[in-house]
Parts: sequence; C-alpha cells; structure tokens
Amino acid sequence: MKKFYVDKSLYFSDPLYSDYYVAKLVNYVMRKGKKSKARKIVYKALDIVAEETKINQKDILRQAVANIAPVVEVRPKRIGGYVYQVPFEVGPERQLALSLRWLVSFAKAKKGKTMAERLAREISDAINMQGDCIKKKESIHKMAAANRAYAHFARY
Repeated sequence: MKKFYVDKSLYFSDPLYSDYYVAKLVNYVMRKGKKSKARKIVYKALDIVAEETKINQKDILRQAVANIAPVVEVRPKRIGGYVYQVPFEVGPERQLALSLRWLVSFAKAKKGKTMAERLAREISDAINMQGDCIKKKESIHKMAAANRAYAHFARY
C-alpha cells in the first residue's frame, strides 16, 4: 500500500497550456522521441476543435476524456481451473490512460487527412458523444454488465 500520494500534475505539465492532460496526450502522439512535432500536432488539433466548438482548449480535452473514460472493465481471473472475466472499477489514472490511448489509436487508424485533423475529429466526436471511442467505451461497459455475475470474484 502506498504511504503517500504525489500529485503528478505539479511535475508533469505542458509548457503552453500548463495542463497535465495535454502533456500526456503529447506523449501518446509522440513517435521516435520527436516531442516538438507531437506538440505541434496536438496544439493544432486543439485549435481546430476550439474554432468549431468555441470552448477553451484545456476544457476541450478534459471534456472529451470525461466522456470517453470507462467506469468499469473486465479482467481475466483464474479460479478453480476456470478463467472468469471479472468486472473491476477503473481508477482515475487508468481512465485517463485508456481515454488518451483510444483517442490517438483511432485517429491514427483513419486515413486521408493530417494527423492533427484526424485527432481533432476524434476529440470533437468524443465531445459530441459519438465516434469510435464512445463505441469502444460502450462495448467495454456491455461486457462488464454481461459478466457482473462474477463480480464477487473481484475480492479474491
């Protein structure tokens, strides 16, 4: 058990927005250590969405993550020779990690436009409660609801 909690947002924030979520998104977008390129992509995506929605850039990302973040997920647990899919609650750090990972992966999967435009489209879809990220969240929640009979195995 942890003895103390360190607020990571104090040590890990973005230089332009001073926001923990933006810094994490930049790291998920970054490839081969090219952080300045990743920052340009994320900033441009946030600017595109801000023009469309007329919302502050920090609030845009926080709202998108709040809409995407899963509340429960299933994990395999082996009990008595059987493997059960046991639903567990998702902690706040994992919610953020899953949300940002889904945003970036679904944006990368799309073809045609620049990465900034694809990422902006995924973020705006998440704000409007539609798109691939929301479908992924709903499918995970359905799987957890279907396996809630095994929830009592979570304490083992």
